[in-house]
Amino acid sequence: MPLSVRLDPGTEARVKRLAFRTGQSKSQVVREAIAVYAGDREQSAPAQSAYERLKHVIGVARGGADRLSEDTGAAFAALVRAKRHAGRPR
Repeated sequence: MPLSVRLDPGTEARVKRLAFRTGQSKSQVVREAIAVYAGDREQSAPAQSAYERLKHVIGVARGGADRLSEDTGAAFAALVRAKRHAGRPR
């Protein structure tokens, strides 16, 4: 099946040189390069999920006190009251 590929001048020159040196057509050189590249990619590790890439660091650090999300309304109200009292002149 025909396929059109645009190459920069340097890459085109390399393909031509390889074809001349090996006695192959440019198409054969490109097909072989693609086969080698695809083989390398298939042998490499399969794509991992974000969890798989980060699971070694998940749960390593502590984020502070326990139960930070409980009674947030009351904690916020206490913070506002404290700031209000701190800002008043005496």
